[in-house]
Amino acid sequence: MEVETGGMPEALPAKASATLVSDGSVDFRGRIADKVTTGGWRAAPFIIVNEVAERMTFYAIAINLVIFLRKEMHEELAEASNHVTNWIGSAFILTVVGAFLADSYLGRFLTTVIFSSIYAVGAVLLTVAASIDSFRPPPCEFGGEDCQSASLLQDAFLFGAISLIAVGTGGIKPCISSFGADQFDDADPNESRKKCSFFNWFFFAINFGAMISITLIAYIEERKDWGWGFGVSAAANVAAVLTLVAGMRFYRHQKPRGSPFTRFLQVFVAACRNYAKGVEVKSEEDLFEVMTERSLPHTRRFKFLDKAAVGSEDAKAADTVSRWKLCTLTQVEEFKSFVRVLPIWATTIAFPFAFAQISFFISQGMVMDRRLSEHLVVPPGSVAIFATVNALFFIPLYERYLVPLFKHFTGHPRGLSSLQRVGIGLFITIPTFAIAALVERHRRSSADQSKTLTFWWLSPQYFLLGIAEMFTYVGQLEFFYDEATDGTRSVSTAVFMSAIGVGNWLSALLVKIVERGKEGWLSSDLNRSKLDYYYWIVCGINAVNFGIFFAVVARFYKGDCAASGKNRDEVQSNWSKTVAGED
Repeated sequence: MEVETGGMPEALPAKASATLVSDGSVDFRGRIADKVTTGGWRAAPFIIVNEVAERMTFYAIAINLVIFLRKEMHEELAEASNHVTNWIGSAFILTVVGAFLADSYLGRFLTTVIFSSIYAVGAVLLTVAASIDSFRPPPCEFGGEDCQSASLLQDAFLFGAISLIAVGTGGIKPCISSFGADQFDDADPNESRKKCSFFNWFFFAINFGAMISITLIAYIEERKDWGWGFGVSAAANVAAVLTLVAGMRFYRHQKPRGSPFTRFLQVFVAACRNYAKGVEVKSEEDLFEVMTERSLPHTRRFKFLDKAAVGSEDAKAADTVSRWKLCTLTQVEEFKSFVRVLPIWATTIAFPFAFAQISFFISQGMVMDRRLSEHLVVPPGSVAIFATVNALFFIPLYERYLVPLFKHFTGHPRGLSSLQRVGIGLFITIPTFAIAALVERHRRSSADQSKTLTFWWLSPQYFLLGIAEMFTYVGQLEFFYDEATDGTRSVSTAVFMSAIGVGNWLSALLVKIVERGKEGWLSSDLNRSKLDYYYWIVCGINAVNFGIFFAVVARFYKGDCAASGKNRDEVQSNWSKTVAGED
């Protein structure tokens, strides 16, 4: 038995075929992967530990950057908030580039290692910017009117550093979760169940890394200086790369299958060509296919695209045929699976849009009483602990108790389908911002009476936002991975990640609109602002979005779980039945 490794085929050692994976993944030597020695929870811990270290670095920057920009670079509240959301937005939009390289040329593992190195360079440069005084404007009293703005060179160096971090994030994020899921064979029921748990523990890793960044790193920045905090983050990033490389011999690798975007465009062009010729699809027998183990079944939706797989008998029999004129049925179905998830993508943008408002939560914490004792003051960024620690406790409880409970009522093997989890998260976001608006109104009213509220008042909005993120994020990870084909999983994950980028950009746009239309709502002096009015706008947007998601998109969505070649319309449509009480 042989397997192509990109050059000469390499003979596999004699072993029982029952222990070999069925999804075509290979080990680090290029041989068909053996389930006994590779993948599963043998490989997953290296990936999860890598995610802890990488997320610790990212959140140490993302959570505290708004404070750094205000205190050290002397930016106004709205300006600093927009710089952070635009940076996060760019980082996640760039995931499309990382996914393209991974699926087309480099593979997920190599792409992650290369972009992690770029990430590390950016983290080191950020440490330099925070450590050397000449890279920042002269210090002044926070909020003072005589503070000098940063020079063009100082801004250029700082934003150059965080741009490299954004590029690194763009390469890592679409690959690392898909690479982790690749360690589990979907055709093996036991490994398939373990993959569901992997997504939960992957999210646990994200929150654990975030918790370290907003406690330990924030404390170092508060007690030492920013250079120490960012320096520890840079060291953690290097450790993340080393951890990932250390598990190399345990990994399963999916080979790059060429550019999915090129294949998508070929289907569209071929369908348009045949439509212009008046070609009709009379039966499934008219559709061209090259049968392989991973061929996809025909689906009835988007029938226009089926025209791309209709050709003459001579064209079908030819040894070489232009895919711009005739595509295989699997190629058409691959494009259909991508088009089918776009409405879900569009209606989940509202959550990252809402989560981006955490920079305003942090700004609220800066003007509240954060004392735990006479000598211990909580750093502003550490108040976000309420949004992460709940997930650390909730995920093990969810795995142990709630999954069996939900499974009893829904009949779903995961307890809840991916779309049900997303829907619950989107719903929780609505009361989150209603509470945030009420708390801010109370805080401002107390300030008018010369009273300073304790930061504990922020705990409900942080707590609910953390729970909403857990449901939404894990549900999206499961959904976009399950609905992708073998050659588009990185791209599918990037589509999910790009929603985070678009959500952050829309948040920056809303801030600009509010600034121009409602002057004073987002003033640097929060006691004179109308931040609670802004929160009500965010609450309303999420309420409308949830209505559209629940009533239209999720209710009528039917998926085929193309990755496994099995139709699971019933599983994915259980959202509407379960919530509506039809089961």
